Amino acid sequence: MHSSTSNFERPIPNLPWRQLVLTVAVLVTIATVAWELRVRAWGYGPTLNDTPDLWAQRRALLKPDSLVIIGDSRAWFDLDLDELEHGLGQRPLQLAMPGSCAYPVLADLVADENFHGTILCSLLPAIWLAPAGPPIENSEKALKRFRKATVSQRAGHHLGMLLEERLAFLKQDDLTLGALLAKVPVPNRANAMIPPLLPPYFASVDRERRARMTDLCAQPGPLQDRIKFGWAPLFTPPPPPTFVPKEAFLAGMNQAVEGRFKDTAAAVKKLQARGGKIVFIRFPMTADLKELETRATPRAGPWTRIINESGAPGIYFEDYPELASFDCPEWSHLSAPDSVEFSKRLVPHLRDALKR
Repeated sequence: MHSSTSNFERPIPNLPWRQLVLTVAVLVTIATVAWELRVRAWGYGPTLNDTPDLWAQRRALLKPDSLVIIGDSRAWFDLDLDELEHGLGQRPLQLAMPGSCAYPVLADLVADENFHGTILCSLLPAIWLAPAGPPIENSEKALKRFRKATVSQRAGHHLGMLLEERLAFLKQDDLTLGALLAKVPVPNRANAMIPPLLPPYFASVDRERRARMTDLCAQPGPLQDRIKFGWAPLFTPPPPPTFVPKEAFLAGMNQAVEGRFKDTAAAVKKLQARGGKIVFIRFPMTADLKELETRATPRAGPWTRIINESGAPGIYFEDYPELASFDCPEWSHLSAPDSVEFSKRLVPHLRDALKR
């Protein structure tokens, strides 16, 4: 019986391997440098990506009496950690996330029985009450990484930070192949509604997750205009699905929203019962975006209801001329210098709120 196996030897071509390796290395280096120069010419600069890993790294530093910032991108852009530390005597942990509903983060902090610190929470009603979708998914993704990150993920994160702080083209939300392909304009068509584009790169992020608006965005120009006129689609809810009766869909949404009101009040009361504190903050927005938000979620609606039902203090920027006088260059966030001044002016109101 003949064996079904045979000796197999793969011949290695007799090629100038050293020269080939050197040529490939040179070509890769040239291409990398060219791409780096190109994206810098577009206005990009070296800065950290705000990944779930970076968020999880900051969340791991939580102490029982920590001062914590949670919320959406306005708390991320508009609060200066140095000014808050100077005014409140404690350096905050920045756990706010752009495009996210902060309720899952609040629930996570409240579920930690050891935590009895202070929470500064941005309350943007349209996002806070989102029952599902990207705002919830963004928060849950960060929380999952905090709870279940592997050793290799942590190691990759630290290596990535070293490179991101030096190379401008490492922008996962803008400059990966998938992100670039997603920006190819495709019109809506039957059974395929194209979601609105997210804002492009317009902030730097440091290791404490402090976001600062870039000078290019703070100045009038194409980037600022692109961001300004991109908010309306993002703040406009998608139409109800056609495969669900409208009445049933609206009833389900109303039930989910009512649940969020109830859960928010319960979480605040649980935190307060063990000595913790929370202050809800409504940050500045201007121009067309302010009109859109005021029309969709008037102050007398969700904001007032959450404050009343939770019993937590709230700071609404329009109540104080020194807070209402700021202009948001792209209608939704403060410039880097203004965020410092805004935080300085906010501190006395935070002190008063925390005494209640």
